[in-house]
Amino acid sequence: MNYQPSQGLAQFKNLVGIKFQLYNSLFTSLPFHRIEKTGILLSLLLTICEDGYKKKQSPEQILEDFFRKHTACVGEREKADTLFRFVQYVERQIVLFDALEDAAFRFVNDMSGAGTMKHLLSEVIQTGKEEELTEKLTDYSVRLVLTAHPTQFYPGAVLGIINDLSRAVIENNAADINLYLQQLGKTPFLKKQRPTPYDEAISLIWYLENVFYQASGRIISALKDQFPDAVNKNNALIKMGFWPGGDRDGNPFVKADTTLRVAEALRGAIVKCYYLDVRRLKRRLTFKGVDVLVADLEQKLYNNIFVPGLQTELTREEILEQLTQIREIIIYQHNSLFLGLVDNLIGKVMIFGLHFATLDIRQDSSVHGGVLMAIAAKERLVPEHYASLPDARKLELLTELSGEVKAELYDDPLVKDTLDSIAAMKTIQRMNGENGCSRYIISQCTSAVNVLEVMGLYLLCGWTKEELTVDIVPLFETVDDLQAAAGVMKTLYEHKDYRQHLQRRGHTQTIMLGFSDGTKDGGYLMANWAIYKAKEELTAISKEYGVDVVFFDGRGGPPARGGGKTHKFYASMGKNIANKQIQLTIQGQTVSSNFGTIDSAQYNIEQLIHAGISNELFSSKEVTLQPDEEELLQALSVESYKAYSKLKEHPYFLSYLNEVSPLRFYSETNIASRPTKRKSGGRLELKDLRAIPFVGSWSQLKQNVTGYYGVGKALQCLDKQGKWAGVKRLYENSLFFKTLLDNCEMAMKKCFFPLTEHFAVHPVYGEIWTLIYDEFELTQKYIFKLSGKNELMADYPVEQLSIQMRERIALPLNTIQQYALTKFQAIEKSGDNKPMKEVYEKLIMRSSFGIINAARNSA
Repeated sequence: MNYQPSQGLAQFKNLVGIKFQLYNSLFTSLPFHRIEKTGILLSLLLTICEDGYKKKQSPEQILEDFFRKHTACVGEREKADTLFRFVQYVERQIVLFDALEDAAFRFVNDMSGAGTMKHLLSEVIQTGKEEELTEKLTDYSVRLVLTAHPTQFYPGAVLGIINDLSRAVIENNAADINLYLQQLGKTPFLKKQRPTPYDEAISLIWYLENVFYQASGRIISALKDQFPDAVNKNNALIKMGFWPGGDRDGNPFVKADTTLRVAEALRGAIVKCYYLDVRRLKRRLTFKGVDVLVADLEQKLYNNIFVPGLQTELTREEILEQLTQIREIIIYQHNSLFLGLVDNLIGKVMIFGLHFATLDIRQDSSVHGGVLMAIAAKERLVPEHYASLPDARKLELLTELSGEVKAELYDDPLVKDTLDSIAAMKTIQRMNGENGCSRYIISQCTSAVNVLEVMGLYLLCGWTKEELTVDIVPLFETVDDLQAAAGVMKTLYEHKDYRQHLQRRGHTQTIMLGFSDGTKDGGYLMANWAIYKAKEELTAISKEYGVDVVFFDGRGGPPARGGGKTHKFYASMGKNIANKQIQLTIQGQTVSSNFGTIDSAQYNIEQLIHAGISNELFSSKEVTLQPDEEELLQALSVESYKAYSKLKEHPYFLSYLNEVSPLRFYSETNIASRPTKRKSGGRLELKDLRAIPFVGSWSQLKQNVTGYYGVGKALQCLDKQGKWAGVKRLYENSLFFKTLLDNCEMAMKKCFFPLTEHFAVHPVYGEIWTLIYDEFELTQKYIFKLSGKNELMADYPVEQLSIQMRERIALPLNTIQQYALTKFQAIEKSGDNKPMKEVYEKLIMRSSFGIINAARNSA
């Protein structure tokens, strides 16, 4: 019997919906001060909120009516205390919902269905494409790069409870569930101190050890069982990347010593994983000739963890050689007994080596020119007037630099750290292997000079051209930069020294494309279209120069930052866009929501693997889009860009977001080490504002502008031009366009305009609120016209229900946050220095935690 979406929906209703009602009721009996009363009042408040918004009441009116009619609260402090208790209660309801969803994952999703490894292998057998699969896997891989971007509001202790609670739910262990709910009630959600970059790294290493390590082993074992010869020992199918401790872009707290500590922690973590696996092997491989080898390997791994000074005396090749010996003895002397366990560990070692995840270094392009000027002034290793040289001269000069810069001579911490970070890469490669740290990413890259400046710095730090074991990765982000990207790469491909560098790096160039800043800059449709066109042009220019281009997508969780149905985007690509590898960032809550359990990680990794392979093996499409389809998408993107630009240029655009949303409070939430703006101080500028607080603030406002604005006007424009039949055909025939609009629907499903409808008559912000609301309505109208449906996300009933339930749980939080913002601004405008101002500020921030967590991937 085939697995149908209706089955998944039924499972979701039973395992999540009904169980949430059941376990949520346990909260009312928890033995905590005033918790029972809080639970009863909160349930009442939810109903009052829903009724109040239907009557077009504002959040302030709703809460003041609630306090007057249903509580004895009179003073502001007493009301605020009650609201804080509601926030704490809802936070825990959301944790319960997360745990239930995680526990139900394998029952709600078809773990053997479309997009999974089992489905892929079945397709290969049915179509007789075993040889094509083997050829594809010689250089195909999926690289997931974990970043510490601040969209995760759960402290580590709460993440642990979610994990344990999920397991107890799966086991139907009522006693443990009750205990964990009690623990949850006692566990603080607020982070009193801002985490350091090292703290962020340690948090993410937990996922590497407990989730990705196990899930990757399962996937490789399944592939080996079916097609043992298809697994290429020189090419890991799954690769992990890592940014905490290496990402310096706008984060002054990341230093070279942090980078080295994180690399050491990554190495220690993977050796510990191997050690524990070998200990388990030892209990099974008790045969003559094998037991001694296993014991010897166990001792080597033990020494590398616990004996100081031995940490660098073990290599990936040594571990693989010993495991291969064990494997051969088992096959030839012991009837292949427990061979699967050995193969599973070999697969993991092939993937993770001694680095676990490649630690990427990232810095803003503007920094490197400043460092070169500092070197010119102090050590004269760079021409004194470097900054004033024309670009053509810089391109000649930069790859001819040499020397041994002395980082200790420089007082400027940014200059010193840039030089120290380059030196640190050599240390990490020696300790963890070349894959330990082999990529330098240049943010806001706008020219070939930006790339060669980094190469020049390596040459000044003791690296030679011939021994430069580092990939220099330009990151193109804004619409203008994406459109200029092919020209930049053409200049680099024609540069003799850089071309020779690429030859030494396997004729491969990695290029990163940023969705988040692209959307902030150009709006939803234009950002996605600009990235598609950039990929198309970069593929063509790279092919012309004999370079294999690899695209690294900087994607966030929500559709506005490149998230959503990510695997469908990759599956929709034709052969005119390079797809030898799929590389993408996994940011913030996406780690816990999509890869938080072994089941969900395995499922979502398999979806990505399947997308790239099926596109190559089973797709007959040479190009993603036909010329007439490209013409339509170009026209839609231009019209969308016009509409979004007009909104962005509205005189009150940023002040509206700053006043009406919690934007200005992001920096106080203590959820990440990185500041919310690239530049400290000064007036708020959109170009300096990071995409996460920008997108996240629209999300908390329940308006999600960056996920749909301009789409309705673009569709309307082409409809008026008589091109609707073409747009309809594009929607029906193009998975790329269909996925774009599916993700747009997801962003819209999380909108709730009644929350802010009182701003429609605001003397300053009424116009901009109406503009946004009208565009939402217009976009919804045209999406329904295209899809033939009458509700958003109708094609995804499980996710639709999940969002509805989550949004309902969080509705009191949205109301409380808007109430607190109103109170805070009233005090601020009055000029009073009331003690309640700080209370409302804390209430705004505390509400943010639950709202973001409830939405999963909303920033």
